[in-house]
Amino acid sequence: MDDRVVITLFRHGVTEDNRRGAYIGWTNSHLSEEATFPEVDEDDYDLIWMSDLNRCTETAEHLFPSKEKMKNDAFREMHFGEWEGKTYADLEHDDHYRSWISDPLTVSPPGGESFKEFGGRVDKAFDSVIDQVKQTPNRSAAIVTHGGVIRYLLTKYAPTHRSFWEWHVQHGTGVSLEWKRSEWRSDARCISLREVPITAKPNG
Repeated sequence: MDDRVVITLFRHGVTEDNRRGAYIGWTNSHLSEEATFPEVDEDDYDLIWMSDLNRCTETAEHLFPSKEKMKNDAFREMHFGEWEGKTYADLEHDDHYRSWISDPLTVSPPGGESFKEFGGRVDKAFDSVIDQVKQTPNRSAAIVTHGGVIRYLLTKYAPTHRSFWEWHVQHGTGVSLEWKRSEWRSDARCISLREVPITAKPNG
């Protein structure tokens, strides 16, 4: 057990913008009053990182009220540019949007990020987590972030190979990835993956 390293990825609680199906990559929405969270034991997590957007910092405060938490804006969701705050119904007749829906890995939102840019910054942020954990005796960390970030990391590190769109992580839930510390490196897939046991914890 001493040789293991566990990193748990938590998706922020739901927002009202999420409920209406809006693209809110860098939009700084607050959590819905109806957001729920898993019950976690703070002592199980040595280090805590989070996206700097409100929905993640508020979720982290619910999950880890007494722990020191580190913000990293590189753990933000993809930036949707001119489509921020808009829904499918708002955009369905936009030719550029329809092209992006058909090929999101190569078509970029106007004024937003390409998938390559998004993945590159998430890689750098996650590599920095690996480096910091490796330099300490700590064996567990949590990252409170966004659905797209978690999907991207699961495509790279989950023991089962799936595409970006095949991974589904609900708001207010988490998934833990475990490695052997002796075999851990930036391109190593984890040896096990498990959902965080959920006991609904209401907002407030």
